[in-house]
Amino acid sequence: MILSSLSAVLCGLSAVNAALTYKGVDWSSVIVEERAGVQYKNQNGQVQPIERIFADNGVNTVRQRVWVNPRDGNYNLDYNIALARRAKAVGLGVYINFHYSDDWADPGKQWAPSGWPSDIDNLSWKLYNYTLDAANRFQDAGIQPTIISIGNEITTGLLWPTGRTNNWGNIARLLRSAAWGVKDSRLNPKPKIMVHLDNGWNWGTQQNWYTNVLKQGSFELSDFDMMGVSFYPFYSASAGLESLKSSLNNMANTWGKEVLVVETNWPTSCPNPKYTFPSDVRNIPFSAAGQAQYVTSVANVVKSVSRGTGLFYWEPSWIHNANLGSSCADNTMFSPNGQALSSVSVFRNI
Repeated sequence: MILSSLSAVLCGLSAVNAALTYKGVDWSSVIVEERAGVQYKNQNGQVQPIERIFADNGVNTVRQRVWVNPRDGNYNLDYNIALARRAKAVGLGVYINFHYSDDWADPGKQWAPSGWPSDIDNLSWKLYNYTLDAANRFQDAGIQPTIISIGNEITTGLLWPTGRTNNWGNIARLLRSAAWGVKDSRLNPKPKIMVHLDNGWNWGTQQNWYTNVLKQGSFELSDFDMMGVSFYPFYSASAGLESLKSSLNNMANTWGKEVLVVETNWPTSCPNPKYTFPSDVRNIPFSAAGQAQYVTSVANVVKSVSRGTGLFYWEPSWIHNANLGSSCADNTMFSPNGQALSSVSVFRNI
């Protein structure tokens, strides 16, 4: 009995100590920043390509958002191919995050691209062909993404108004079309296909969403490989590490998929938070050291889950948008002059 218990403890420790498969950052806005004159520097103050800074500090995969027809061209397919080539040149994997919109897609807005049809038959066909063509463009450019997410934070659906959650059947059909656009593409090897929701700490949200979509019958477990979640502790006092752990464990045990935290970050400055922070992160300082402590804590949660495989920090280098959408003043891992903070090196150890 003692040996058995000791074995279980050691197995648990090894699971936490093992490195994550995907250790990443979302670097979507790097080209935007560089066009604005930003030069990125390593921790010694030397100017370097940011992809080299990330690779040298333990990042192995970069995440990139793709918009369909943005007005200024930023984040479109050409933009992303150019960015992905830079990642590949230093040996980084690429994770493509299709927003399926001309602008931001998140729980508050999931509007279909301009000119796309609204009836479910033609919209599903359009989505399939767009995803197929985009995947083929990456292959033709010599880029084989390791992960493709079919939608971004689609908790409220995708491709509104057709794909709202008042019609789960439409959502299931759209996801099936997107998944098979990837599967039928020329990409070789094929990437893992992800579904991504927000509020990863909330098991009720995850359970309700996947139960409703999968019971439609048109989108099946075999159509995708990964479940990604966003996890931001500064939006709710309930968004704690223990809640995240419970939710991810329930997801992995219920559906048998890889689970990843694909968006998270921590502030170096937060003088006026809009919400109370969860109790189990409240003692983490708002500093570079605090960022490293927080990322390590989230990584340990993911690693403690039987199918937990990855963590991605959201936009650590977007210094002209340093609050990154939160009420905290700065969540980046670079100073205003573009120099990497010490927290960047946390990826070496997670």
